[in-house]
Amino acid sequence: MFFHDRKLQYTVKVDKPNPAFAKMLQQAIGGIEGEMKVCFQYLFQAWGSRGPQKYRDMLLETGTEEIGHIEMLATAVALNLEGADMSLTDEIVGKNPVVEAVMGGMNPRHFLSTGLAALAVDASGVPFNGSWVVGTGNLAADMYANVTAESAGRVLATRLWEATDDAGMKDMLSFLIARDTMHQNQWLAVLEELGGVENVHPIPNSFPQAEENQNFNYNFITTNIYKDQNAAGRWTEGKSIDGKGTFKMEPGAPVGDEPTLGPPDPKGHAQVEEMKNSSGSIIDKVKNAL
Repeated sequence: MFFHDRKLQYTVKVDKPNPAFAKMLQQAIGGIEGEMKVCFQYLFQAWGSRGPQKYRDMLLETGTEEIGHIEMLATAVALNLEGADMSLTDEIVGKNPVVEAVMGGMNPRHFLSTGLAALAVDASGVPFNGSWVVGTGNLAADMYANVTAESAGRVLATRLWEATDDAGMKDMLSFLIARDTMHQNQWLAVLEELGGVENVHPIPNSFPQAEENQNFNYNFITTNIYKDQNAAGRWTEGKSIDGKGTFKMEPGAPVGDEPTLGPPDPKGHAQVEEMKNSSGSIIDKVKNAL
């Protein structure tokens, strides 16, 4: 169950409406780095959470907070659009420019589809994609996905902060940037609580490592044709990060066989020439089928 407060989580004020900036803010709503992504990611992780209740509750708390961030950004988009000119017909007919240029960088759908309101799309108008949402059912894997999501979101928010001179928008974005700071640390704190790198990795730590191929589990494979050490680093020598192996660097080499596929299935209707074997004759099975 969810409840709603009529007040925003933080103040949203626009000193001077800017339809072009409203379009940019859409990335923070429906983009791959945006609030819809993290909101649904945390909620779906919570709804499928099995194990200690505190992790489910924490994810629910944060996912619900992200709904509030979507609300803030949608309000910011609407306020930035309040100065948009809705009487565009004369300019379009008289000058015949690209509609987007006529509207000063505004997303035409902000006018055509919503009457000056936010959309569930990114800055290019691409609809939000639910396939971006990560929920593996493995707590450690999900926490790393969450750190990545918050990191990308914070990068986006800082770029938006740089892109505007509006004091109100900078203030709102400074709040969102601060929350991204907390959430990055929050997910890392879960990983620390799970035992840190040595206990968490490799993920999943429930799979017995004795069952994995011991000849390839800590090898950095170099495919560099120049045979130099340009890719060498912490990951190519010394104790592995999880403390359970030793890194080494070795040249890539094909250790498998050349793949050989069977003939085409007659019901797939390949060309007759594709159904010939190496001697040039038609495969008996194909002949019979034909």
